Amino acid sequence: MNITLEQSEIIQKPLNVTITGSKSESNRLLVLQALFPNISLENVSNSDDSDVMQMALKSEEDIVDIHHAGTTMRFLTAYFSSCEGKSVTLTGSKRMKERPIKILVDALRDLGADISYVENDGYPPIKILGKKITQNEVTLKANVSSQYISALLLIGSSLENGLKLTLDGEITSVPYIKMTLNLLHQLGIDAEFIGQTITVQPKTEAVAKQTLTVESDWSSASYFFSIVALSPVGTTITLSAYKETSLQGDSVLANIYKQFGVETIFNNNTITLKKVKEVSKDTVITLDLVNAPDIAQTIVVTCFCLGMSCTLSGLHTLKIKETDRLEALKTEIGKLGGQVHVTDKTLVLESSDHINQDIAIDTYNDHRMAMAFAPLALCAKMRVNNAEVVSKSYPEFWSDLKKIGFKVKEN
Repeated sequence: MNITLEQSEIIQKPLNVTITGSKSESNRLLVLQALFPNISLENVSNSDDSDVMQMALKSEEDIVDIHHAGTTMRFLTAYFSSCEGKSVTLTGSKRMKERPIKILVDALRDLGADISYVENDGYPPIKILGKKITQNEVTLKANVSSQYISALLLIGSSLENGLKLTLDGEITSVPYIKMTLNLLHQLGIDAEFIGQTITVQPKTEAVAKQTLTVESDWSSASYFFSIVALSPVGTTITLSAYKETSLQGDSVLANIYKQFGVETIFNNNTITLKKVKEVSKDTVITLDLVNAPDIAQTIVVTCFCLGMSCTLSGLHTLKIKETDRLEALKTEIGKLGGQVHVTDKTLVLESSDHINQDIAIDTYNDHRMAMAFAPLALCAKMRVNNAEVVSKSYPEFWSDLKKIGFKVKEN
């Protein structure tokens, strides 16, 4: 499905949008629920990734296809490795077969897991023969994707001797590691993060019966922060359900978007975003997003639409996402008339005062490319190719945009 977005304006009246549960929290809790069935979950993400996770955890098939779901691939690699007697081959899309998994596989092998590569060394598909894992000490480079680290932590308490994970070097993506540990703590699992070492004790008793509610997704909220930033002063949108003490790294949006004139007001598990002032085009946005790389695309598009420049660092994990997001941003902003310079972990957007009209944005099978560029319709007519890709994390995205005033037409 391709769509056209006519140049739009936000409806100037109180607007309320309910966003599905966090994909990051949901997928962690779904693995923990598989390990500890006493857990009940509410507000689970209705994203493709979480649907695939639920399907895979229930599957009795020998081959499990997780499509584009990177988190699902990593978490299930660890989970199935620890399921004694379970034999399964994990595979995915063409892009998934290009996304490295060697670091996690090597760590699991060090613990005694039986994993082999079906096609290319270091990449899915992988064949896993689940077994009882008794070794409990392993070391990972600290600057790897936090999903590798969380994958190990999630199964740590189910291992006979628990887990002692040592991180070598400067630790990145700390909020996502802390999210995983916080969820373990909510289940009564003893886990400590001291210095460079994370220890998870084995859970020898049943987890208490309880219901956990998943907070809505801050990454999905980012597009509304961008929309409000690009709208007239006084524009407000209220989003639910969000906590001021969020576990999600992307909650830094509330602070970052102050630089774009957006105030965030917390009230009864909602956030109201309000445009309180215009910002100068001469404002230079400089951010280290090592703890929240998924909001980089949104910030770049916000800056471009406002004619501002930005310098973003800490983006090394974006090279191995659904697409190479740095190169994709460079290409698509270039089509719109802007200039972006990238390295393997940084991005610089030059300021500009012109946006090319009626440009088709390619999405590269990446949900965040489609959603990050959508607010551009407040500045120019545009098209989005393969717009259905948003279902990976936010299936209602286009219908929610219509509700707040966007002119969306399917081609």
